[in-house]
This record gives sequence, C-alpha cells and structure tokens, in this order.
Amino acid sequence: MSNIKSALITGANKGIGREIARQLGTDGYSVWLGCRDAERGERAAAELREAGIDAHALLLDVTSDISVVEAAAKFAKVSEHLDVLVNNAGINIDRRRASETKIDNMRNVYEVNAFGPVRVTLAFLQFLRKAEHARVVMMSSSLGSIAAALDPTSETYDVNLLSYNSSKAALNMITVMLAKDLHAEGIKVNAVNPGFTDTDLNQHHGHRSVEEAARIAVKLATIGENGPTAGFFHDGYFNDLGRHAW
Repeated sequence: MSNIKSALITGANKGIGREIARQLGTDGYSVWLGCRDAERGERAAAELREAGIDAHALLLDVTSDISVVEAAAKFAKVSEHLDVLVNNAGINIDRRRASETKIDNMRNVYEVNAFGPVRVTLAFLQFLRKAEHARVVMMSSSLGSIAAALDPTSETYDVNLLSYNSSKAALNMITVMLAKDLHAEGIKVNAVNPGFTDTDLNQHHGHRSVEEAARIAVKLATIGENGPTAGFFHDGYFNDLGRHAW
C-alpha cells in the first residue's frame, strides 16, 4: 500500500471544493477532484498540478449511480485505499417561500445534497476501509441547523428555504448514522459548516473567502485518532474547532 495519502473531493472544480483540494494537496495528499464536467475538472486539476500538487480529475456526477460506480472503478485502477472523502457537492435551486416550494426542485436538491453524499460514500467505502485512519467530511450548512432555524437571534433565522435547509438537516442525520455504523472500523464521519462564503451558490453574496471556508473541512479531514466523530462543527472566530448546534 502506498504511503501517500489520498483524498476525493466532490464538486471540486471550483469554489470551496477546489480550495479544499488545494489545501489538502499542499499538505501532501494526492487529491482527486470529483466533477460532473470532465473539461472543467481537468482544467482545475491542471492548475493545481502547476502549483506542485498531485491532482487528478475524476468524472463523477453524484446524482448518477452509473457515474459514481464508474468513478470508483477508475479510482480502483490507481489506488486501493482512500484516506479522505469530502462530500462537498451541493446545489440550491429553489428560493421560493416554503409554502410555494416546487416538488421537482426539492427532489433535485435532495439528489445532490442528501442522496449524493450517501451514494458516493457507499461506493468508495471499499477504499476507505483499506486506509489506516479514514475520514469522511460532509459539507453541511448553518441553514441545516434546526436549533438556528428556531432561534430568532440567529443570523439565518429568516432564511426559510425549504428544499436547501431541509436537505442539509437530512445530511446532518446521515452523518450521525454513518458515523455510528463505521465507528468500530475507525472511520470518522463529521459534518461541517463553512459559513456564508462567497461562491456561485449564493451569487457571491457571502462574506467569507473560500480559503477561510475550506479550513474547517480540512481540519476534520485530517484529525487524529483522538478526534471527534458524529459531530457538526464550525471554526468559530479563530479557526478553532467548535461544535455547531444541531
């Protein structure tokens, strides 16, 4: 087995996902950029390679069983183990009032934000199990916090997006269920809140940089044996590991 650690990040051709790949790559990981657009993925990987990072594009559509299986088969030709999986891919396509939500839109959001992480994790679990200390990170959101949704003092209290918010709340429960199931195998699974980040997802209205947002995911991706599992975390004000309210 190679001593070089490997990481797969979904939705990694841009934004927070690409930055997570850059930070992990800078830390010595061989990074795989899971992207549904092969050309954009290869372009992003090439840019990282120019910076001295061992980066590879991997065609992967998290909404497609066939695509995920094919991606796992391609990965298997190069490596038998995966040390880190970051389920970063996410969408938000319905900004209507909760009572006006379109079911088709909601279904599409869940396919990416909730079912996608499960689909990818299960497909790559065979490789995670062969790593010494595998880590899985779910990219959640403060909008997935039920506590924050009910707290009038929360900065996200008035953001009442039924599809997106509930998909992230579902992802939080998925995190806990997988963490409990895989705990005995030494695989740690955690969810993170990157904060309100300047990305395409919010039309670049966010106030955090992708560099700041990526740090919490990288921190959970590289935690030691005594680190947490089945948690929901943010990086507070000083990049410290802080528990986020469920």
